[in-house]
Amino acid sequence: MNSLPGCCLEMARSLLKTSPNPVKTKLLHQIGLSLYNTSHGFHEEEVKKTLEQFPGGSIDLQKENNGIGILTLNNPSKMNAFSGVMMLQLLEKVIELENWTEGKGLIVRGAKNTFSSGSDLNAVKALGTPEDGMAVCMFMQNTLTRFMRLPLISVALVQGRALGGGAEVTTACDFRLMTTESEIRFVHKEMGIIPSWGGTTRLVEIIGSRQALRVLSGALKLDSEKALHIGMVEDLLQSSDETECLKEAQEWLQQFIKGPPEVIRALKKSVSCCRELCLEEALQTERELLGTVWGGPANLEAVARKGKFNK
Repeated sequence: MNSLPGCCLEMARSLLKTSPNPVKTKLLHQIGLSLYNTSHGFHEEEVKKTLEQFPGGSIDLQKENNGIGILTLNNPSKMNAFSGVMMLQLLEKVIELENWTEGKGLIVRGAKNTFSSGSDLNAVKALGTPEDGMAVCMFMQNTLTRFMRLPLISVALVQGRALGGGAEVTTACDFRLMTTESEIRFVHKEMGIIPSWGGTTRLVEIIGSRQALRVLSGALKLDSEKALHIGMVEDLLQSSDETECLKEAQEWLQQFIKGPPEVIRALKKSVSCCRELCLEEALQTERELLGTVWGGPANLEAVARKGKFNK
């Protein structure tokens, strides 16, 4: 790698660190940015007070020294259904993960060998008006969009059933793994509604509109083999044991997170921006993110050992 003359180097650095429009600020700070606010009729504090009235279960987060976080949906007496308090805790954990600078990967799983059965019916029954439904919809869309934008490479570990809102949560992850006996079902139609946590939008992106219609209508029921066949999941795990499944998922995720956190996180941010932005904005973001790693410790070390083409 040839050195640039001093004036060229300064010019390159200037280009990397400046942007002619507000795109830089918008994109580099989009982690933590919510979709809805008061201009959309969304009053987050009021929704939080409502959700607090529905206790039960927990969202547990374990951050490992290897840069992998393990997020557990923990409400096994109700197949890990989301209570109102769990929805609030999910947002809290997402905020914690946004600020975990050592993090590189994330595994989302359910406790006791099942993923999640969606929303707790006690909350669903009590929040019966269209206004209630739309308020929870905006809250969960905000949370899962922030989750999707995390600078961590994420995988949903699906054991047992992922139903309704649980199925929607799997679509917010970058990848999905299933055990052979597990299933993913979008049961919303059977409940007289449609997905409301962003699941339809993300599902279409993952498997395309035709397959999404088959899945959402119930015409195609996703057992593990069918999910693998249509590209809904990346791989099937060999074990059905809770501990062994987690170990398999951690080993599978390792292939994506080898390297320093700042590089893995910049890579994920770049991909996330490309998914959401037009070409010009995505290219500008790629340039801005390059400026955070070019000339950094990992880059300098790699150049010094001339390891560009080494496996």
